[in-house]
Amino acid sequence: MRFKIGRIGRTYRHMQRYRQIVTVLIKYGFGDLVDVLKIEQYLEIGLKIVSRKRRGKMESLSRAERVRMVLEKLGPTFIKMGQILSTRPDLLPVEYIKELPKLQDDVLPFTFSDVQKIIEDEFKKPVNEIFSEFDEQPIAAASIGQVHKAVSLDGERVVVKIQRPGIKRIIEVDLEIMLHLAGLMERHLEGWDIQHPTKIVQEFAATLEKELDYTLEAVYMERFARQFEGDTRIHVPKIYREFMTKRLLTMECIEGVKSSDLDGLEKNGLDRFKIARVGFDLIMKQIFVNGFFHADPHPGNIFVLPGNIICFIDFGMMGRINLRSRENFADLILSIVKRDEMKVVDAILNLTEYDDSPDYHSLERDVTEFMDKYCYRPLKEVKLGNLLHQLLELTTRHCLNIPPDLFLMIKALSTIEGLGTKLDPDFDVVKQAAPFVRRLHLKRFNPRRIVENMADSGSEFYHLLQEVPGEIRDILKMIKRGTIKMEFEHRGLKPMLATHDRISNRLVFAIVLASLIIGSALIVLSDVPPKWHDIPVIGLIGFLFAGVMGFWLLILILRSGRM
Repeated sequence: MRFKIGRIGRTYRHMQRYRQIVTVLIKYGFGDLVDVLKIEQYLEIGLKIVSRKRRGKMESLSRAERVRMVLEKLGPTFIKMGQILSTRPDLLPVEYIKELPKLQDDVLPFTFSDVQKIIEDEFKKPVNEIFSEFDEQPIAAASIGQVHKAVSLDGERVVVKIQRPGIKRIIEVDLEIMLHLAGLMERHLEGWDIQHPTKIVQEFAATLEKELDYTLEAVYMERFARQFEGDTRIHVPKIYREFMTKRLLTMECIEGVKSSDLDGLEKNGLDRFKIARVGFDLIMKQIFVNGFFHADPHPGNIFVLPGNIICFIDFGMMGRINLRSRENFADLILSIVKRDEMKVVDAILNLTEYDDSPDYHSLERDVTEFMDKYCYRPLKEVKLGNLLHQLLELTTRHCLNIPPDLFLMIKALSTIEGLGTKLDPDFDVVKQAAPFVRRLHLKRFNPRRIVENMADSGSEFYHLLQEVPGEIRDILKMIKRGTIKMEFEHRGLKPMLATHDRISNRLVFAIVLASLIIGSALIVLSDVPPKWHDIPVIGLIGFLFAGVMGFWLLILILRSGRM
């Protein structure tokens, strides 16, 4: 499935959707943004003046809260964008990162007749030839799809995840509008050209394209299951590949107890203290051993089966973290535990990305204050989630960017810690995590690992030595021919150039207007026929046209807010 997004269309559907977006922005107090982006000017036609009357009192809400409300109001594409941006601390301030995970994805289910049509379109068979039973009422409905219980012809209980009809076209229209808005942001909002909003929208489109392909979710589930082969503490739902397409996914029906349902756990004779330990161990193994982990382990996605067996569901959001990042994170945790400020600073710099080197002494001072606040207390009192989020705020202050997958890992650890504490109020997350962190830290000193690293380094150095003479020869040839080029990148000039263009255009407009008035006056004075009431018609038309142009120029200046 490929999204065909590019220049925004001028169809009725585009204009209606754009009108709805602008109305919602104004309703929630973002009229200033609509003005700055000059949306009416760029759409030219099809968008009438939208009422700017504010509905409700927005003054008491923060800007981050209003952004969340706007995204919820605008539907599936914008909700998904918010959910993905909530995992990107490199793009948004911390207050937005905290607010966007609250996005609600509650929508009405689509009809069973639509469900039947989709199944028949995908398999070229009626529903009763694929499933012996099919529950018409969905057990869950979201913006992208919904889930129904069913029974296969072999008598196995399954759940069927079905994509919402027409969702691809809806998303394509929204993505085209998003891309247009992103272009306006780059052009009119100072500093946003560095963030490249258009590139962010294109990356989001690629991510959403994957999420709409249910075969990828099946691949993630099968990979996840292979990582835990032989581990009796965990169960991964079985996939029925014969009943699977890009728009439909059939998997084993899980009849378990939701991990946060304390009464249900007790009623079914399950040990919530053991569940807390096992659940956290499984997440730690996913992150620190496998490097491929469930990135959304909230209580609704974790069920407990008889025998205290943990079952993860919904594998739409998975995280990956490479070995080097895992080891750097282990160094960070161990340095915090050992209260070594300088090593904590070095570990933070190894984990993060940055354009300009931060002030090392200022960073070290903030790290020292952070450790004074969190690290000189009994370890069982330390909340790993709070500690990691405070570290995130610290790195943001120093313009250090946390890679998205590393942030997903921090989010997953915080979520599972919250669940563990609910199951067992005395749950010691640091003690539980220590063996995994220590094992990963020591693994790099394994003699076999050292020999392999030395061999890899030697091989790379050998290839480098082979390539250097050729590279030097190419450079010398370019110097000899005079074809060496140097490129300079200017940042922050776009707003100034845009202002310069507007000034130039208005000057040209004014000169043309003055010329038209002078020319029309000369024609009137020359008494050239044809005439209307003894006034030359050509001169009169010139004056009328000049008047319209003059009023147009005045309106543009007044709308810009700069006289």
